[in-house]
Amino acid sequence: MFPDVGLPELVTLAILVVLLFGPDKLPEIIQNAAEFIRKVRAFSDSAKEDIRSELGPDFKDFEFEDLHPKTFVRKHVLDGDGIGLDLGLDEIRSALDPRKDLAEVADAVRDAAHDTEPQAAAPQVTPEKAHRPEGSARSVFDPDAT
Repeated sequence: MFPDVGLPELVTLAILVVLLFGPDKLPEIIQNAAEFIRKVRAFSDSAKEDIRSELGPDFKDFEFEDLHPKTFVRKHVLDGDGIGLDLGLDEIRSALDPRKDLAEVADAVRDAAHDTEPQAAAPQVTPEKAHRPEGSARSVFDPDAT
């Protein structure tokens, strides 16, 4: 409920309560606070049951926590079960995943490198010989550079 309240804050509050009310009234104040919390919970549970009974038997398993936007999205959209919307999120994720396209490009480059590898009788191309004049018919492909 209070994610930022840690042990130092609780100790500070406890010391402040003891200083304000004194150690002799402290048990009475704790009992009153606990009783108040019990009454609020009972009132809340009663209101929830009244709302469920008014909604009818179709909403017997209705939970008020489902009305929270994060819970609603997690339960009905992302899980994809029950009455959830089937948006095809898996298909969208796979369509946007670039790994398949990159694998195809890598395979094409490997095939091109394999096709242009020099044969045993052909002379080896060194970096000094790799530069051809602009008028040459075929450019040299260096598979190690890719």
